[in-house]
Amino acid sequence: MEEAGPLQGTHLNGHQSISIAVLTENQDDVAQINGTLRDAGHAAQCHWIDKPGKLGETFAAENVELLIVNCDRYPDSLRQIVKEKDCFNPEVPVIAVQEEASEKAIESAMRHGACDLVSASRKGRLQSVVSRELRALRVERALNSTIHSATEYKKQLKDYMQASTSAIALVQDGIITDINAAWLALFRSASNDEVVGLPLMDNFDKESHAAIKGALIAAINGKWQSGEKLVARSQVMHDDSDEVHLEFTKYVFDDGPCVKIIITPSEQPSQEPTKLVHDALKRDPTTLLFHRSQFLERVKKRLRKKPSSGLHALAYIRIDHFEKVCANVGYLNSEEVLAQFAEAVRKRMHPRDVAGRFEGTTIMVLLERGSARDAEAWGKQLCQSIQALTFDVDDRSTQLTCTVGVCAANEVFSTMEHFVAATVAAHRQGLEAGGNQACLSNAGDEDTKQREFDAIWVRHLRAALMENRFRLAQLPIAGLRSDGIEMYDLLVRMLDEQGNSVLPSEFLPAAERNKMMKNIDRWVVKNAVAFCEGSEADRVFVRLSTQSILDPSTVDWMDAEFEQKEFDCSRLVMQVPERDAARHIKQVQTIVKQLRKMGIGFALEHYGIDREKFQILDILKPDYIKIDGELMHALMTDTDTQHSVEVIVSAARKRQIKTIAERVENANAMAVLFQLGLDFMQGHYVHEPEVVLQDSPTSKQTSLAELAAANSN
Repeated sequence: MEEAGPLQGTHLNGHQSISIAVLTENQDDVAQINGTLRDAGHAAQCHWIDKPGKLGETFAAENVELLIVNCDRYPDSLRQIVKEKDCFNPEVPVIAVQEEASEKAIESAMRHGACDLVSASRKGRLQSVVSRELRALRVERALNSTIHSATEYKKQLKDYMQASTSAIALVQDGIITDINAAWLALFRSASNDEVVGLPLMDNFDKESHAAIKGALIAAINGKWQSGEKLVARSQVMHDDSDEVHLEFTKYVFDDGPCVKIIITPSEQPSQEPTKLVHDALKRDPTTLLFHRSQFLERVKKRLRKKPSSGLHALAYIRIDHFEKVCANVGYLNSEEVLAQFAEAVRKRMHPRDVAGRFEGTTIMVLLERGSARDAEAWGKQLCQSIQALTFDVDDRSTQLTCTVGVCAANEVFSTMEHFVAATVAAHRQGLEAGGNQACLSNAGDEDTKQREFDAIWVRHLRAALMENRFRLAQLPIAGLRSDGIEMYDLLVRMLDEQGNSVLPSEFLPAAERNKMMKNIDRWVVKNAVAFCEGSEADRVFVRLSTQSILDPSTVDWMDAEFEQKEFDCSRLVMQVPERDAARHIKQVQTIVKQLRKMGIGFALEHYGIDREKFQILDILKPDYIKIDGELMHALMTDTDTQHSVEVIVSAARKRQIKTIAERVENANAMAVLFQLGLDFMQGHYVHEPEVVLQDSPTSKQTSLAELAAANSN
């Protein structure tokens, strides 16, 4: 590292000396920046970083307050630089410089983490941007400093709030205690008197209340991650801009803790009118879903690439007895009812789902779920939520029910036509059973082609067991209340002969159909012991299949295995899906008693689809219950689902059962879970499953069709 012309004075024209790191391969840039800042009255000490890898050395040796990057003369991307800088000091602002800075380039740089992008020739703007960012940095540092008195601390915070263009409010016990001008403008209030002293929730839609309450509690308890944003809907805007993103930070004053909420103005890039028109033409004007052709095109593309875990499923959704709806609201108003129905469906979709208006009053959705059972559960929840809604048009109202046909993607279906036909047939089956329900297709279960595929699977599964080509994946379970226990959910993965990962959604159902799950279960149990011996895990969760539950030798085998390894059984928790446990309640009760004698814990997973049935908890007395992941998306906005989960949590707490939320994917879900009182969570928001694929040359995934092709060669 070299320094280019540092100015030794600590003050110049009233400005403090500043320490700046400059990333560029050309030392002349350092001298130019030094001179530019000196002309503005800044006593700058510039540290030249000419190569990647030196950033850490500079941050360790110097008290860097600002990072300037010449994007034209430094090899790393701006995103990489910001990410590396954040590892050492996330609060240091980054200013990018390049030969020409267009509006598009500025927007891109800021999206990648820079505070601004400046043209190299615009010295005056560089001076202004540096002054602004240094001022903001020092104000923020001052806010967090403990050397100031509480009075001065509040004053600085208030000054910072009023100077900020972001909407900021201070909230104590759910009541707004202070706001800035940007908050007034955002929520269209005339004065502070209209806002201060009133509940924060008055500003937001009811569907956002649970998430906001949970985020406030999490922030007060130090559980809200810095930089994480909560998505909520405004109660007062009532237009396309009603979605806002909230950041939460805890502050402690003499009168107790409070939470600072920041709503940063959205910077959405403008779209060309031709692009907007083109996008609009792809969508049905009533439902705002894709037209049939556009939808099918996207489905075909999705089906070509299978999910890394889980599967695709198609849902065929139609309003029951739509002619009665027309009679209630009139034929002209029936399209508005359909529009509201489509919006209700959209609210229950996951981010990866795709929907389209298939025909008439029919909506089709391509779901991405962990299993066919999860897709069916989604359909059942949709039916329940639609039945509970009232659809209003002008001075008329009506209620609806719908029937959902669900079919999992399967290589038994040779064409898209067969796949859609099986889904429509499942819907017809639901109608014949009375409607207002979800029906899962069993097409292909006994198909000749399925049996042919299974013959291939048996050979590959046996070979994988003999050649030890299974691997464990660990999914961390995080504490919502405390972080004192290190827990993991252990999943099983399979490799083919070339070391490629085989989709779990393919080999596990095949193992179930061919009575091979018991052997896989025992492989997982043995390797769970090895995982515990090589890690600091306090608890690991391992699944037991129905085949292992019904096998009377399962517990004796585990007992002998653990005794041989001298394993501390208290580190192990065996888990069984709620539906399997209910279906084989006596066998599960017997095996749980045997496990308890060995010191092994017990958990019910996928709990809560059959809501508020607690008899199974009293019979099996689990140590943990895992709230079904299919409830997580609806949980954020559906107050009925929130109430049901709250009842489950209360029932579990009375029985001293710990609760774990499955498949938590974002901060909104975490905030609601915190509000509802759950103990733990797992999912992509916590961490992606980590898989060690030993001797694997590639992470390519292998499907059954590829295995079949390999088998025929």
